[in-house]
Amino acid sequence: MNGTSFQSDIRYWLRQGNTVNHLLFWNIIVFLGINIVHLIAFLTKQPGPFIWTYDQLAIHAPLSAFILKPWGLITYMFTHEQIFHVLFNMINLYWFGNLFRDFLGNKRVLPLYLLGGIAGGLLYLLSASLFPGYMGYTMIGASAAIMCILVAAATLMPNYEIGLMFLGSIRLKWLALALVLLGLISIPNGNIGGLISHMGGALLGFFYIRTLQAGTDLCRPLIWLFDVNTRREQRQAARKFKPKKSPLKVVRKTDDSSQSRLDQLLDKINEKGYNSLSAEEKAWLDKVSKEN
Repeated sequence: MNGTSFQSDIRYWLRQGNTVNHLLFWNIIVFLGINIVHLIAFLTKQPGPFIWTYDQLAIHAPLSAFILKPWGLITYMFTHEQIFHVLFNMINLYWFGNLFRDFLGNKRVLPLYLLGGIAGGLLYLLSASLFPGYMGYTMIGASAAIMCILVAAATLMPNYEIGLMFLGSIRLKWLALALVLLGLISIPNGNIGGLISHMGGALLGFFYIRTLQAGTDLCRPLIWLFDVNTRREQRQAARKFKPKKSPLKVVRKTDDSSQSRLDQLLDKINEKGYNSLSAEEKAWLDKVSKEN
């Protein structure tokens, strides 16, 4: 034994700066909490506290029921009751969440998780309103959020290969496609609401990467909201960057190639801040300002 306590191990795990670890932690905490309440209800034969707890965490359908507990659109994606449900979801979150994080950064993990869960929840509510009686009145689970991250990873790097037990190496695009198709053909067999929410998460994951590749990051507002460093960097860049001369004067006195590059740098500063420039870009911009 190395003498470290369980609490120390957990703190070290959470301090690594990996949002996937934090999502795993809170999903497991909620799972343990709701099952402890369930166990107490079973032993005391008083189901009321468990029913109330579940009722507060789940998303409710139809829309008239959802309006009374709108927070369920967020809390449902952190809630599991069955052991195999949470185990399967957490394994997938660990694999594909870290894969997504490696390619697109830690800051986008939580925003996309939330957007995927919200998309799945909204599609569930819409389906429950259009087809009443075909699905349950409540839903819990992180499956839609995780499916969003999985499909986003597969859309971004479709030919990335992962190793699966008994199947060997398989490209990520085929795995994502297989899971989506399995979900679609399983709809008539039960858990219709959950499977429909999976499709909502998958669609959001695909759409997110396509819009990101086109230059629009749907996660940007949530990144700004959740990440203190991003807000600090933007404020510092806004205070720090003060052009020595009007950009209009510089543009008039530069040739076409220099003007084109200057326009690109000014657009970059406007969008991401002065600190987003490389050292070479800052030096070039300073040189052009002095020359004119």
